[in-house]
Amino acid sequence: MFTRRKLLKGSSAFALGAAVEGASSATSMNSSLPDKSNFRVGEFETCLNNGRWHPLSNGARQAAERYHEYKQRGIWDRSGLWSASNPNLHGGSQTQTKQLFAKLINASPDEVAFVQSTTAGENLVVRALELPAGGANIVTDGLHFEGSLYFYDALRRNGMDVRIIRPRQWRIDLEDLDKAIDRNTRLVAVSLISFINGFEHDLKSVCEIAHARGALVYADIVQAVGAMPVDVEASGVDFCATASYKWLMGDFGLGFLYVKKSLLEDRLKRPVFSYRQLSRFTNHMFPYDEPGPSPVDWEQYKTAAGYFEQGTLANGVSETLAYSLEYIQTLGVENIQKHAQSLIARLRKEVPRLGHELITPEGSLGPLVAFQLDNPAAVEARLKKANVDVTIADHRMRVSPSIYNDQRDIDRLLDALAG
Repeated sequence: MFTRRKLLKGSSAFALGAAVEGASSATSMNSSLPDKSNFRVGEFETCLNNGRWHPLSNGARQAAERYHEYKQRGIWDRSGLWSASNPNLHGGSQTQTKQLFAKLINASPDEVAFVQSTTAGENLVVRALELPAGGANIVTDGLHFEGSLYFYDALRRNGMDVRIIRPRQWRIDLEDLDKAIDRNTRLVAVSLISFINGFEHDLKSVCEIAHARGALVYADIVQAVGAMPVDVEASGVDFCATASYKWLMGDFGLGFLYVKKSLLEDRLKRPVFSYRQLSRFTNHMFPYDEPGPSPVDWEQYKTAAGYFEQGTLANGVSETLAYSLEYIQTLGVENIQKHAQSLIARLRKEVPRLGHELITPEGSLGPLVAFQLDNPAAVEARLKKANVDVTIADHRMRVSPSIYNDQRDIDRLLDALAG
C-alpha cells in the first residue's frame, strides 16, 4: 500500500538499470475499499467528479516518475525500462498494458489497438467502414457523447443518412432503436454509459437487434470500463473505444480501440498507415540490401494494431496504466462497482429530497448519477464554498464517486446542497 511518505521517499531514489523492477510489480496493492491511502486528492478537495478525469494514484505517479527518470538517461541506455534490449520508442510496459486492458474487457490482445482517445477510435471505425456511403445509414442516440453527435451530424450535413434517436424520460427505448435500424444500417453507435446522466444501454440487446439486420455496433465505454464489468464477448459488440484518463486511472493522450477479430479478416478497409502496423519492412534500394522486385517490401500484422495504430505513443501514460490496470483488477471491478453503487444509492435517495430531480434511470449501474437543477449557479456556489467538486452543466449536476470516496464525502455534498 502506498503512503505519501513512501512515495516521497521513493521519488528521490529512482536509479534505473537492468535490476529495476517493472512498473506494476514495484508496489504492494491495497485490495480493500475505500482506498484513501493510494490517493492524495483528499488533501485538496472532496472530489466526486471522477467521471470528468480521475485523480492520479500514488502508484501511477510513481510509475510515471520511473519512466521520466529513464528518459533523462539518454537514448543509448538500453539496459533500463524493463528490457535488456529496449528499442526506446517501443520499450517499457506497452505489451503488458495492452494485455491487461484486453483481460479487463475479455478480449484478445490482438483485438486491441492503442489510440489517442475515445473519439479517435470512433473516427477510425467510421473510416474503416468506408462511411459515409450512399444508400447506407448510421443510427445513434441523443445520449451519446456530444463530440460523436457533432461528428455524425456533420456527416448528415454532407449527405449521409444519420438517424438520431431522441431520449424519452432520460433513457433510450429499445423499441425506438429497433424502429430506426433497417437493412441499410451500416453502424449503430452508442455510449454504454451516457456521460449526460449515466443511462446504461442494454448492449447485448442493442447488438442482437443490429446484427439481425446486418449492422455493426460501436460502443463508447469511457464512462464504464474500469468502474463496472465490460465483457465484449458476452455483449457481442463489434467495436468499442475508451480513453484512459477516467476510470482506467491513467492520463490524457492514450486510449484503446477494440475490434472483433472476425472483422479484421475481410470487412474493414485500412483507414490509416503507420510503421506500427508492420511486422516486417525491407529496403531494396541501398548498398548491401538484398535485391527485390520493388524498392521496398513489407508485411502487416493481422491484428487491430495492424489496422489502426499510428505513430509514437504516450509512453509515460502507458507506464501509469501498467500500474493502474493491475491495481483495478487486484481490487476487482465488481467490488469497485459495488462500492460506488453504495454511495450512489444514498445520493439517489437523498438529493431529490433537497429539491433536485433524479434523471439517472433505475437499473443503470454505471459510476455516474445525475440530477436536474433549477438554479445551477446557486448550487455551484454552495459546492464551491464547501470545496466539493462535481460536474455542473446545462442545468444538470453529475456526481461520480470512486474507490477513495466514502460516506463522509457524500455527507459533505449533501450538507452543501442543503445550504
